[in-house]
Amino acid sequence: MKLRELAHSRTGDKGNTLNISVICYDARHYEHLRAVLSAERVKAYLGEVVRGNVVRYELPGIAAFNFVLGEALGGGVTRSLALDAHGKSLSSALMGLEVEEPAGVGYVPAP
Repeated sequence: MKLRELAHSRTGDKGNTLNISVICYDARHYEHLRAVLSAERVKAYLGEVVRGNVVRYELPGIAAFNFVLGEALGGGVTRSLALDAHGKSLSSALMGLEVEEPAGVGYVPAP
């Protein structure tokens, strides 16, 4: 299943660093995504664009994760020649990641 079926995302940028927040539609899916959505997996999936480290911050109180992607914006918004200098499309790309379906948590497809 695609990550977008379990969560949505928001992005932000500062210099050459991009952050992508992944927010569960249903808090019951948080532990499942905690197990399958590591910083290493995100780095591998977006590796052609993200040249630096990826760090995952856990926000269990709001059933979300914040991934900080270093060297992801081609030198920064004012220096990049990329069509999407802010990196907003990377959050959409991440939502296309194939993840395992959660077991035993009453999965209902997102609207």
